[in-house]
Amino acid sequence: MTDAETPQDERRPGALRYLMAALPLLIFAVLALIFWSQLNSGRDVSEIPSALIGTKAPMLAMPPLEGAATPSGEPMPALDDAAVKGKLTLVNVWASWCVPCRQEHPIILELSKDPRLNVVGINYKDRNENALRFLGELGNPFSAIGVDPNGKAAINWGVYGIPESFLVAADGTILYKRAGPFDEKSLREGLMPAIEKALAGS
Repeated sequence: MTDAETPQDERRPGALRYLMAALPLLIFAVLALIFWSQLNSGRDVSEIPSALIGTKAPMLAMPPLEGAATPSGEPMPALDDAAVKGKLTLVNVWASWCVPCRQEHPIILELSKDPRLNVVGINYKDRNENALRFLGELGNPFSAIGVDPNGKAAINWGVYGIPESFLVAADGTILYKRAGPFDEKSLREGLMPAIEKALAGS
């Protein structure tokens, strides 16, 4: 039987095999195109939108970091709603094992010196002794620290990865979110304008 006489249903399986073989390559090409377009979009990937912005902050009820102390030597308060109520607050999610947290820590320290701002911390999936060593080496900018050993509180706050920071108004409304470490640009173009706007509104 010649090719011209080969029934259609006998030729079809061969074409199907070629299509199935080419399918992974086609999927890879589409994903690569999407990834390339995201990289070249000019959008700051650290400015991840949060559904929580404009809503009330999740309830805070975390145990304290045992062994941490305030500048006056008092035991560090736990992070609960009372620690942030009625104050413009920066909630910083951090851990000793997080390299970007170490990089941004001097900025958090400087922000804690601003009398208009209350800075608190959520210690995320960390070991107590490592967190204390981190603060001992780099300084403690926090007025209260809550320990989140299993990440449950971070899930409530919609944390993608750490460090992340949230600016919370005195009435408990989340005003601003920063995913990733702060740098000069994010301070200048993101956090500081949000702080000024919050203070002007109050």
